[in-house]
Amino acid sequence: MKTRYEEIAPYRTLDGSEIRELMHPRLHGEGGQSLAEARVEPGARTELHRHRVTEEIYHFTQGEGMMRLDAEEFPVTTGDTVRIPPGTPHRVRNTGSVPLRILCACAPAYSHEDTDILEHEGA
Repeated sequence: MKTRYEEIAPYRTLDGSEIRELMHPRLHGEGGQSLAEARVEPGARTELHRHRVTEEIYHFTQGEGMMRLDAEEFPVTTGDTVRIPPGTPHRVRNTGSVPLRILCACAPAYSHEDTDILEHEGA
């Protein structure tokens, strides 16, 4: 199975980021994990959320921001990689002047049903 970036339509996920599912079993056939690119615009942030079952790995490919992981907040920039264990509250805020781009590996694959929004932006 092969996909092409420019042929994948983005969508807005529950946490508010723009997502392109580069490989996802729901869209591309069998498999137990997914790989997506998330995009967060300058000045924006994702909603604080957690995944009950899914473990994520974020790899930052462009931009800079602040990552909240449980009660800790720390800077992230191009080249950083962060592991997010299942059940861990997290969000990303873009503090730079270009879109923050993140490769998101999820196992098992991302699903809306496994996503709990914990705090809406502005709260």
